[in-house]
Amino acid sequence: MVKTFILTMSLLGVTLMSLNANAQTPQWDPTAAASYLDERQTWWMSWDVAQREGETFCISCHTAVPYALSRSALRIVQGETAPVPQEEALLDNVRRRVRLWAEVAPKRLEARGSEAILNSLVLASHDAGDSRLSDDARLAFDHLWEVQADHGSHSGAWPWLHAELEPWEEDGGAYYGAALAAVAVGTAPEGYASEPANADRVARLRRYLTDNREDQNLFNQLTGLWASTQLPGLLAPADQAAVIEETLSRQRDDGGWSLSSLGPYQLRESSPRLTDSDGYATGMIAYVLLQTGAGPEQPGLKRALAWLTANQEISDGSWPAHSLNKHRDPSSDIGRFMRDAATAYAVLALTSAHQEVR
Repeated sequence: MVKTFILTMSLLGVTLMSLNANAQTPQWDPTAAASYLDERQTWWMSWDVAQREGETFCISCHTAVPYALSRSALRIVQGETAPVPQEEALLDNVRRRVRLWAEVAPKRLEARGSEAILNSLVLASHDAGDSRLSDDARLAFDHLWEVQADHGSHSGAWPWLHAELEPWEEDGGAYYGAALAAVAVGTAPEGYASEPANADRVARLRRYLTDNREDQNLFNQLTGLWASTQLPGLLAPADQAAVIEETLSRQRDDGGWSLSSLGPYQLRESSPRLTDSDGYATGMIAYVLLQTGAGPEQPGLKRALAWLTANQEISDGSWPAHSLNKHRDPSSDIGRFMRDAATAYAVLALTSAHQEVR
């Protein structure tokens, strides 16, 4: 794991507000968070719009993938010994789509590239817990490499959906997708990233992420920073430090971050963008900083974790977030998509911090 955070503090002279060590830190409720995530995954799997060929469903950036990454972390905190039914159903769905790839793969190249990345990420993350790369995960990676570009300005990246839906399906989506692919490759157990057959593929991916970093908004650069903690040699220490410095400069007085501050995002409606701290930006950033080697007691990170513990919704166990694209009814199923991602990343941050202090 890359240990850049403390070095950044000393070299860059970042001045951070300290959290009173004697302050009473509120507790968060893992059981309520698990209940919210399970309920939302159950709804997503049965939603008619999410249905796909072969009795499968869509693997979404906002609900399904964050759920897959975070739910196993909650199991560890709660002492659960086996995946819950929603986890098993999601994994079985991904495995089925991987095995039936020739029949169910999206026809649009952009959708095929996006799904190949997400399938690999879900299965590699699951297999990392078992320390063994499954045949299904290896097959998912085979599909992934088939779609990787090997020439041109996007060499090393993948076709990625562009539906003018920020922050995922927008102008910088190809970089975001490539960073997730790097997380998947680096997370895969049994030294998959170092296998000789993958040498050229991984080298192209590294070059793309390194050469294009400065052109990306901060949200995409943070995803690249996350990838660099899983795939060594992806970003130089100076590049990692630059992303951390810029991120900390945007931390709000309350300890959180606003997703709208991480890119040039504008609501489609003629109304000002929302700038309050939210669970998605704060959870993702706190989680990524922890992956760089930052300890939970680092001042900026400590403030972020305090914000997360203080802002879990008592009513349903989730964390607040909002759409970057339009105002939505926050109580509606679609209106909760960003809340789904926020809750998952808040869980990842808080459970990771819990593991660090044990």
